[in-house]
Amino acid sequence: MNADSGLPAERTRLAWRRTLLTLTVVLLLQLRPAFTGRVVDAVLAGLAVVVWLVVLAAAWRRATGAGPRRLGRAAMPLTALGATALALLGVAHVLGRVH
Repeated sequence: MNADSGLPAERTRLAWRRTLLTLTVVLLLQLRPAFTGRVVDAVLAGLAVVVWLVVLAAAWRRATGAGPRRLGRAAMPLTALGATALALLGVAHVLGRVH
């Protein structure tokens, strides 16, 4: 048996946890302007929460090693798409495009 046999799985779990932490911070940044009273900001915050919950559900299984190892064919691309959408939203915040 190789001494490194468990390391790839551990690195994968840690990477998923870092991704979830980053996406949570982006979500919190998106929630802040939602309370300004503008409908657009509230809708964007609502969509960000929904995307975050979907990504969280899929990624949590991978990050913790709980549940089935295979999440289905569409789960990983949808997780990547959701994470990308939240990341782009975070970039828009930083650039000041979304208030």
